[in-house]
Amino acid sequence: MLSCDFSRLGEEVRRVDACGADWIHFDVMDGVFVPNLTFGAPIVKSVRKLSDLPFDVHLMITDPVRYIDDFADAGADLLTVHAEAGGDIPAAMERIRERGVRAGIALDPATPMAEIEPYLDRADLVLVMSVKAGFGGQKFIPGTLPKIESAAGRRGRGAGYEVSVDGGIDRARAADCVGAGADVLVAGSSLFGSADMAAEIGEWHAIGKCDRWG
Repeated sequence: MLSCDFSRLGEEVRRVDACGADWIHFDVMDGVFVPNLTFGAPIVKSVRKLSDLPFDVHLMITDPVRYIDDFADAGADLLTVHAEAGGDIPAAMERIRERGVRAGIALDPATPMAEIEPYLDRADLVLVMSVKAGFGGQKFIPGTLPKIESAAGRRGRGAGYEVSVDGGIDRARAADCVGAGADVLVAGSSLFGSADMAAEIGEWHAIGKCDRWG
């Protein structure tokens, strides 16, 4: 939703739902972990009633354990925290699961997969950032693809998480990500900038096995 018209947020949530998306992805930025400020829990709560789709809430905030309850109460179905965010990340993930919400762990392009290895056994989602966290409209970093492959390959060790990719994804990059093992793709500019969002989502669904789009 970072690329939507914020002045029409409720209408935009309804439009994404009606056009065939499978999840709705909220980028929560605190102005500290990343430079920008975006959605808080009250905004997520205010639009929760407008869609039955899962709310995928990406917490780009420092020490995220402080806000897990707020976003769980707001109606998040999945909460993802960053390995680089500081604070007690294991406690944050544990609290997410205690609240009955799916737990995700994210890593920036410069962060090696080894940094999230300790969290994989408690993760429902691994979010591989294909741009630097904090800004919409960036170009996809091709070096992300081996990391997607690595994240997907580690599932053979017994972990049951899904692999999501976020940042600079268009149709061509969507196919690349799916080929590398992604299950979930997060799209902003490519969808909100399209002439026909429903048709665009349909084209993405047709790319391959990846059948969830936020």
